[in-house]
Amino acid sequence: MSALNKINSFFDKNYQTPTWLSHKFSRRRLLKSAAGATAIATLPALAFSQNEKDKLLETLQADPWLTLNAVLDHLLPESSSGPSAKQLNVVIYLYNVVYQQPTEKSEIDFIFKGVGWLNGYTQNQLQKTFTELSTVEKETMLRGISGSRAGENWLNNLLGYIFEAMLSPPAYGGNPKGMGWQWLEHQAGFPLPEVGQRYFELPKRSVAGDKSANNIIQSKDLLANKKLSTVKGSNKA
Repeated sequence: MSALNKINSFFDKNYQTPTWLSHKFSRRRLLKSAAGATAIATLPALAFSQNEKDKLLETLQADPWLTLNAVLDHLLPESSSGPSAKQLNVVIYLYNVVYQQPTEKSEIDFIFKGVGWLNGYTQNQLQKTFTELSTVEKETMLRGISGSRAGENWLNNLLGYIFEAMLSPPAYGGNPKGMGWQWLEHQAGFPLPEVGQRYFELPKRSVAGDKSANNIIQSKDLLANKKLSTVKGSNKA
């Protein structure tokens, strides 16, 4: 049994920041320093059939994705100053991270368990799930969990994926038509990767972790025409 399975909430005093997350945050700080510290309204336009779009929409209308999408939308809401998480397709980018890219099982478990912990907290405090809350209530609840080490780590991890979706090539699911680059007035390098040429599809880097056959959408964009499966236990909140 992993240490994470023994944790029951964001406020469990037995929670310790895992090594994978410490390394991840360290890499982000390094990149930030080097750089000078400088959802579903639109689906990726990469060869989706209507049936594939319908399946994707259905998947994202149930937890854990329903709650994750609501959190992402709250962390980067619609604004006149720049694109939102919804416009950047952040939830689709995160979906690809979970089901397609070689992501550690422990990180996927943490992302999904956080959904259960968040809804448990909002139910205890307001007798509602997170998606049922008003904007003010969502802000209050997220600030509440951010006071814990696990809650702060969970939110920071999701914030990191918002920035990744904003800055990565559109082939990875986010940043449609380079929207994030245009907002930041950033010129991306060329040539940009296409489906079939993404880093995890290159030789010796395309093997993911443990797999099962739940809730995987076969589409040219999300799965690059390869039969890929979810990580065992990843459908648990």
